[in-house]
Amino acid sequence: KFQLKIDGDVQQPLQLGITDIQKLPLTSMVIRHVCVEGWAAIVQWGGVRLRDLAALAQPKSKVRYVYFKSADGYYESWDIASALHPQTLMVYQKNGSPLSIDNGAPLRLASPVKLGYKQSKWVTQITFLNELGPMKGYWEDLGYEWFGGI
Repeated sequence: KFQLKIDGDVQQPLQLGITDIQKLPLTSMVIRHVCVEGWAAIVQWGGVRLRDLAALAQPKSKVRYVYFKSADGYYESWDIASALHPQTLMVYQKNGSPLSIDNGAPLRLASPVKLGYKQSKWVTQITFLNELGPMKGYWEDLGYEWFGGI
C-alpha cells in the first residue's frame, strides 16, 4: 500500500496515500521533459503542486532544500525555490491517463525547470532540510551538475 511520507524540518509531518493526494486540487500542464542524453518529450502531466503538499507540512523558515527518496533506492535533492515553483508537480497522470509503473507510478516529480535526472520516479518520501547531507543525488554523486536546471 503506497504511502508518501513528508518529513524533516516541518511543523506537520505527514503520511498520505495516493487517494489522499488525489483529493487535493488537480493541476494539469504540458511540460517539455529534457534528458541530458539529448532527447526530449512533450507530456501532459497531472497531479498536485509540490507547493500545495509543502503547505500541508508547513516547512520551517530555514528550510533550503528538498530531498526525495524513491521506492527503487533513487534519491535526489532540489533547492527550495525550484521545489516550490508553481509548475513543479507530484504527478499521478500522464496525458490524461493514470501514470504507468514504467513512468513512475504511483507518484513522480515533473517540472519544466529541471533536467530529467532531477525528476524522480516512484517517490515515497519528501524531506525538507536546512542542510544537505553527503548524498546529494544519485547522478550528482557520480559527477553530474547538482542544480540541473533548464
